[in-house]
Amino acid sequence: MFTIAIHGGAGTITKASMTPEKEQAYLAALTAALRAGKEILTKGGSSLDAVTAAVMSLEDTPLFNAGKGSVFTHEGHHEMDASIMRGDTLDAGAVSGVKHIKNPVVLSRAVMEKSDHVFLYGKGAEVFAAQQGFSFESDEYFYDAFRYAQLQDALESGKMQLDHTENGNKKFGTVGAVALDIHGNIAAATSTGGMTNKRYNRIGDSPVIGAGTYANNNTCAISCTGHGEYFLRAVVAYDISCLMEYKGLSLQEACEKVVNDKLVKFGGEGGLVAVDAKGNICLPFNSEGMYRGFAKDDEEMVAIYG
Repeated sequence: MFTIAIHGGAGTITKASMTPEKEQAYLAALTAALRAGKEILTKGGSSLDAVTAAVMSLEDTPLFNAGKGSVFTHEGHHEMDASIMRGDTLDAGAVSGVKHIKNPVVLSRAVMEKSDHVFLYGKGAEVFAAQQGFSFESDEYFYDAFRYAQLQDALESGKMQLDHTENGNKKFGTVGAVALDIHGNIAAATSTGGMTNKRYNRIGDSPVIGAGTYANNNTCAISCTGHGEYFLRAVVAYDISCLMEYKGLSLQEACEKVVNDKLVKFGGEGGLVAVDAKGNICLPFNSEGMYRGFAKDDEEMVAIYG
């Protein structure tokens, strides 16, 4: 038995402003990412390889705020964050504030597997990437006209913005994946471009182990998407694992308590994808929708709205 779940961000383009063409593009991109991970699991591959492949697929499309589709900072460049964790050993890797890296999730995995550290930031992470043979993409690779228009919008209002749609509706454009492989091991990975017009090297929850990403074979694997400041304060990913480990809650019960009770009470909007060691899936969100999908044995689903 294997299970994989993915997300492309919570808080969606409203149905009123979503064209059929755009909806099909999103669903096709989610399906491609889901199948990239599923193919690995079907062949007996590891959950770690599956979440890496799924997130890479999402990073390679400009539709989502990660990798190629990352939003612009106040200075007009890109600062990307990513993290990955394996549930069997609790090994983890993370990077933050990196530029010109095509697939930050792959760099976070290199930190986990090729360094003595868990979390590398900025220039140092890029030096490490160069030493590991990573190629660096040009600014043109990351340029997207829609993303640039979002920045101009944010600069005019003088505010840091979440990944806004054309109508100003909130869209938290993190991407992520969680998986359980046939060997009983689980893993999680998350990647993001952060917030449009962000300043001061702001970092959200996505690269923070325990806040945006967590995996433990004894409990669950979690990848979060939402307003990062709230997810950091609530230590969302680890909180769900703790509720399962110490209170005996099921995956569904733990996710519902954190996403639709704890977060809501202090204004935290977003969602997450989760899988437990038994293959149960949970995809909770408290926003209008969440770009999401899952595959389990012969079952497969992708969706946007609630």
